[in-house]
Amino acid sequence: MTVPASPPVSDADPFAPEHLAHPEPLHRHVREAGPVVRLSRYDVHALARYQEVHAALVDWQTFQSGAGVGLANFRHEKPWRPPSLLLEADPPHHDAPRRVLREILAPLALRRLRESWQASAEELVDTVLADQGREFDAFEALAKAFPLRVFPDAVGIRPDGRENLLPYGNMAFNAFGPRNALVEADAHRVGELSAWVNAQCTREALTDDGFGARIWAAADRGDLTHAQAPLVVRSLLTAGVDTTVHGLAAALYAFATHPEEWQRLRARPELVRVAFDEAVRWQSPVQTFFRTATRHVDIAGTRIPEGGKILMFLGAANRDPERWSDPDRFDLTRDPSGHVGFGMGIHQCVGQHVARLEAESLLTALAHRVEHLELVGPPRRHLNNTLRSWASLPVRILPAN
Repeated sequence: MTVPASPPVSDADPFAPEHLAHPEPLHRHVREAGPVVRLSRYDVHALARYQEVHAALVDWQTFQSGAGVGLANFRHEKPWRPPSLLLEADPPHHDAPRRVLREILAPLALRRLRESWQASAEELVDTVLADQGREFDAFEALAKAFPLRVFPDAVGIRPDGRENLLPYGNMAFNAFGPRNALVEADAHRVGELSAWVNAQCTREALTDDGFGARIWAAADRGDLTHAQAPLVVRSLLTAGVDTTVHGLAAALYAFATHPEEWQRLRARPELVRVAFDEAVRWQSPVQTFFRTATRHVDIAGTRIPEGGKILMFLGAANRDPERWSDPDRFDLTRDPSGHVGFGMGIHQCVGQHVARLEAESLLTALAHRVEHLELVGPPRRHLNNTLRSWASLPVRILPAN
């Protein structure tokens, strides 16, 4: 009988400011330490290699999401809000909400948005180039502005109060980590932001031609319950803005630091979706998620106890040299499919096609109008317990003739 081995132990805090700002050194440390590492500070087991992270993501029966995808264990702790029916639920509770959203957000269903989103992206880029000149903050002017311009319209959110979407998402993703200073900084706004978002999820608050109205129509048909409908709309508003904003910022940062890849994209604009996925792999806007073991399970010879929390380093897996050649390089000749930046398995991001369409629209508009872009100063990170976030991306551009 094989006795499970004791894993290497690290007292590193992945939620410390220095690791949130610059995660790669910690990722290398945990990857090299072993396939499973116990983080003594939080008494959790961590996975940082692609093989183990991928395996945990696809095995929902053993590694459940329903006990929370953050550090908190919903078996023992009351969640701060009703759990997400997409992110924090497993079959059978997860099935109907995901099926409804998968149909609403399928690539074929999004075709009707392509033309209007492309026109909106072109209008935004033209305005930025006309009003802000050759130097501007690409995070504020492009990565943040474009999703906030098109996605709330697609959901059916009315104009008033949209400035609350990013702060709410920032708060929600911070809550997946420990109750550190980042969580405490948002504490005074929890009630206000939660009340605003919940109000937007009601049938009455939504326009009759968006994703939200289609979710409520699914409830009328019996595909969902009417109690589930507002929670599914909330999932769109929670995960559908911040992740895309920071995914677009990752792509802009990648091109500003890899000018040869920008020229490759301009020469071959059909690479735009590869470029976005490679940026998501390279920067991993969603850095971490947790799972909870449903039984005693051995991973690479280490015993994870039933009820134990597992921290999956998505960002580390996406740069695992055992999976990717030259993983620290942003490279449009690479096939980035298989990255775990959108998750994997039944909990893989159901809105990833929406994010790709937004990225395709904005990057295509830029590629036609901008010959060269580069950083003109150090970019600033916005620290978040889960997201690799930005505060600014100062760039200089050379308009195309």
